[in-house]
Amino acid sequence: MRFDENADLDTSQIDDLRGRGGGGAPLGGRVAIGGGGLGVLGLILYFLLTQLGGGGGGGFGGGYALPGGLSGLSPGETADSSQIAESCRAGSDANSQLDCEVVAVVNSLDGFWSDTFARSGQTYQPPRTNFFSGSVRTGGCGGATSATGPFYCPADGEVYIDLSFFQELESRFGAEGGPFARAYVIAHEYGHHIQNLLGTSSRVRPGDTGPTSGAVRLELQADCYAGVWANHAETTPTSSGEPLIVGVTQQDVAAALDTAARIGDDYIQSELGGGRVDESQFTHGTSAQREKWYSTGYRTGDPAACDTFARGVDLG
Repeated sequence: MRFDENADLDTSQIDDLRGRGGGGAPLGGRVAIGGGGLGVLGLILYFLLTQLGGGGGGGFGGGYALPGGLSGLSPGETADSSQIAESCRAGSDANSQLDCEVVAVVNSLDGFWSDTFARSGQTYQPPRTNFFSGSVRTGGCGGATSATGPFYCPADGEVYIDLSFFQELESRFGAEGGPFARAYVIAHEYGHHIQNLLGTSSRVRPGDTGPTSGAVRLELQADCYAGVWANHAETTPTSSGEPLIVGVTQQDVAAALDTAARIGDDYIQSELGGGRVDESQFTHGTSAQREKWYSTGYRTGDPAACDTFARGVDLG
């Protein structure tokens, strides 16, 4: 997968809350984890005990308190994203800089979901995507550190990501990585935004766990929505009328599936969390389930195929 070198990038939906402005780390380079992060242990505990992307509609609410030093906006403040706007102008920048790559994926996701909503007579409201380093204060879900991984806050309708998470996926979780795999992560969080817009998130009770819980159904549906976008990634046009993403291969798809498998509840519990699998604590689904539902979305390209809440549905 790569991006059209000459395509224009739009950073208007990006808030850069990092200690430095745009520029980003070169692809393949080391991305430093900011201060205040809990490390891989915190990431594992987060996956086991909470819901990635605000599952259940609760986000980080309920007093997820962190020490001082949170980045974020105080009332009346605005993010200074001028440097990322300067450095992320074209697809060529997305092919060489990680933050610009995410900008490009965000552009494609917004284009796809805007068109999809329009075809069904609905108005799409794009989420803002926040880049932070180390820790962040959200507009409605409390505070978080880089240890949480990317997440969606339904209370403010925004996505938050410390780009160091992608390094963690490869170095700690053993994921293959690559741009299409990283795009899956962003597309999954966008899936939660779609659920929020459609009212699906409100169907899940906070703290709901277990293999058939609402939390698991919500996460698997977000995986499916990510796959739906992936199916259309090469045909979703930018403002110029040409697709931004080109050259998606089966190896790219396999890398995305590999990432999905690395963040299944059973994999995290058995490989990273002590060895014992406790289905009663499932909040995301097994590796096989996550692969199945991403594949369902990718194979069909149809959001209607992603109803994990349907009566009698086989979750896998």
